[in-house]
Amino acid sequence: MFESIEELCKIEEESGTPFWKLVQQDDCKERAIEKDASFDLMKKMYTAMKESALEYDSSMKSNSGLVGGEAGKLRKYLNEGQPLVGDFTGRVMELALRVAEGNACMKRIVAAPTAGSCGVVPAVFIATQEKLGLSDDKMTEALYVAAGVGAVIASRASLAGAEGGCQAEIGAASSMAAAGLVYLKGGNGRDSANAAALALKNLLGLACDPVAGLVEVPCVKRNVCGAMNAVTSAELTMAGIESRIPADEVFDAMNSIGKSMSPDIKETGNGGVAATPTGERIKGEI
Repeated sequence: MFESIEELCKIEEESGTPFWKLVQQDDCKERAIEKDASFDLMKKMYTAMKESALEYDSSMKSNSGLVGGEAGKLRKYLNEGQPLVGDFTGRVMELALRVAEGNACMKRIVAAPTAGSCGVVPAVFIATQEKLGLSDDKMTEALYVAAGVGAVIASRASLAGAEGGCQAEIGAASSMAAAGLVYLKGGNGRDSANAAALALKNLLGLACDPVAGLVEVPCVKRNVCGAMNAVTSAELTMAGIESRIPADEVFDAMNSIGKSMSPDIKETGNGGVAATPTGERIKGEI
């Protein structure tokens, strides 16, 4: 398993093998499977992501009643209101809510990299596929890019809110989505690394503070933030704007920040918005 984005970028530049194929090769080695089998498995994950978004039902509610219907409300506003955002941006926001709400309502999702951040990558990828008319195979290649970034983050830091706060979940997901989006826009591995760095820097220090200990508030709406952050980070990258701090160093910084965080803001539900008067009231009612 690769432990450095820089290593992946250098191998891509020296060998001419695309970033996504390097990740695929590593997957084949780790699982002891052929490349076609690896690709099929990754493609099934992307198909499951699309299904989790398309099967959204605006009438469903989570058992707590805290989550449900938000994506439907947003779509109504986008269609009938006077939104400042364009069609693509609105679609990304809607899809992030669709998938994250589905998770809270016990629907099938793909943890990318976690259940609490499951809406970020699908929102960015599905909206981009719709806008650019890309094939599922191309989207699968991008998913390898995202997975490669996620694997390095897991190796150098963490993907668990209980260990690193929500920066390790929404932050990592946003970094992964940004890297994959840059690939879909024609960027190389180093471009994807730049977008990954920009995205995660924006979310460093993000607390994991679920109200009543549920992956609902503020988790679901944070997926929208993570998805939009990924889009802006990718667009900045494609415009030639550079992260002054390399991706690997950003991942290391996230690890350091996670270790210095209070346990109260690492998924315990004892701090942050979970500890507000309203948060405590909701916890008591549930």
